[in-house]
Amino acid sequence: MPPRHMVDAMTDQATDAEPDIPGKPTSASRTTLSHIMTHSDTNLLGTVHGGVIMKLVDDAAGAVAGRHSGGPAVTASMDEMAFLEPIRVGDLVHVKAQVNWTGRTSMEVGVRVLAERWNESTPATQVGSAYLVFAAVDADGKPRRVPPVITETDRDRRRYQEAQIRRTHRLARRRAIRELREKRAAAGLED
Repeated sequence: MPPRHMVDAMTDQATDAEPDIPGKPTSASRTTLSHIMTHSDTNLLGTVHGGVIMKLVDDAAGAVAGRHSGGPAVTASMDEMAFLEPIRVGDLVHVKAQVNWTGRTSMEVGVRVLAERWNESTPATQVGSAYLVFAAVDADGKPRRVPPVITETDRDRRRYQEAQIRRTHRLARRRAIRELREKRAAAGLED
C-alpha cells in the first residue's frame, strides 16, 4: 500500500466544508532549471543517462510544486516520461516546469526538456517531456491544501483540460488494477 499522501494525491477531491484558498496564476511558480551535461552524466552508449534527466525533471517539478503550494511537496507519481531525442555531452539542457492542474492537496506539474549545444547559438529543441503529480505536505508529512491554479493563456487552459483527462485515466487504471487483484484474491490466485 502506498503512503497515505500518495493515495490522497491520486483521489484528491475538494470538500464543500473547507474554506477557499486564493488561487495562484500559472506564471507565479513557473520555472526553468538549466544544466550543462558532462561526461559524468553519460550512459554506456555515450549519451546522457535517462536517470540524470529524470532527476532534473523531478527537481524542477518539485520546485514548482513547492512554490505553488507555499511549502513542501512530495512526488506522488510520474506519468508519460518521454525521451524524444538523445542528449549529448556538451548540451545545455533546460527543464521548464509549470503547474497544469490542482486538486485539494495535489497538483500536476508539466515539464518540457529542451537541449542546445553550449557553444552554439542555434535554438533549443525539445528532447523530452513528463507529467508529475505532487502532494503538498505539512511538517508531519500529512496532506495539506493547495491553492487552485489560475490559467492565464489558451495554452494554460488546454494544459489544465489535458491534465484532468490524465487524472481520470490514473484513477480508472488504479481502480481497474484494484478490482483485478481483488478478483484474483477471491479466486485464491497468488500474485
